[in-house]
Amino acid sequence: AVMNTTGTIGGIKVLVSVMDFSFMGGSMGSVVGEKITRALEKALKDKLPIIIISCSGGARMQEGVLSLMQLMKTSAVIARLEKAGIPYISVITDPTMGGTTASYAMLGDINIAEPNALIGFAGPRVIEQTIKEKLPKGFQRSEFLLQHGMLDEVVERRDLRDYLIRALRLFLNRPQ
Repeated sequence: AVMNTTGTIGGIKVLVSVMDFSFMGGSMGSVVGEKITRALEKALKDKLPIIIISCSGGARMQEGVLSLMQLMKTSAVIARLEKAGIPYISVITDPTMGGTTASYAMLGDINIAEPNALIGFAGPRVIEQTIKEKLPKGFQRSEFLLQHGMLDEVVERRDLRDYLIRALRLFLNRPQ
């Protein structure tokens, strides 16, 4: 459900982790959490910026507590990245839900999302059934979250490369 690689974007070497929704809904179980943790630790060791592209239904509930432990594990390494001053950019795609949102997806130095991406912990139907109220139009969509300070930007996929290059240059103090 996740693939890690190293590459360059705009001449800047980066680590990238990409969630794969086609495998078990991109859910985060113990193996996915371990792979993301290892990518984050490699970014820390090699002092490389990391970009995580999330697309996930959340924690892999079939694994129980082992799955939930990944939320803390990934978040702890992100705190170490922040302390070391290593940039972490979170790119959130549709959908990104549950434990993924509750952990690494919303902890980037910059959190950006694609237009109309569904982002949240519990789904809209679950929330409406729990609170017995209708949610505002667009609730949990990227534009709503941007308007309410939960995201830094909403970026079309076709514009993502240029946005990431600009952001990385700013973080690394590397003007064109």
